Amino acid sequence: MRTGANILWFILGGWLAALEWYFAAVIMTLSIIGLPWARACWELGTMSLMPFGRDVVAHSELAGGSNLALGTFRLIANLIWLPLGIVLAVTHAIHGAILFCTLIGIPLSLQAFKLAGLSLSPVGKRVVTVELARAARTANAEAQLQAYRR
Repeated sequence: MRTGANILWFILGGWLAALEWYFAAVIMTLSIIGLPWARACWELGTMSLMPFGRDVVAHSELAGGSNLALGTFRLIANLIWLPLGIVLAVTHAIHGAILFCTLIGIPLSLQAFKLAGLSLSPVGKRVVTVELARAARTANAEAQLQAYRR
């Protein structure tokens, strides 16, 4: 099912969405100071290429905790990113609206809308498999439960 959905996604414009993200990653890499954004662009380009079977999680979810200084840096980086993120979000939203007009495109449009939301704050996010995201969230939930029990 995932493979078929990814193939359909690719044919119906996923390659163009990924190309936008990879182009942004190259531009950010060439600027040197844009390296944090380049990593985020590359991650979301991968998600845009084949979104089914993948999920996006915050880096702190994978690490099992958060660092205040790193979180502050990510917030500032995402605020600086916002003007370009709005442009990418609009393109994903338009893509999603076009896909939503067809019955078979509704699941694809949901992925496009998810990418539109992620476009606004990509720094600090990691693209992982659905299984890894579920395992990280379960482990974090268990750790929080243990903290409450103490």
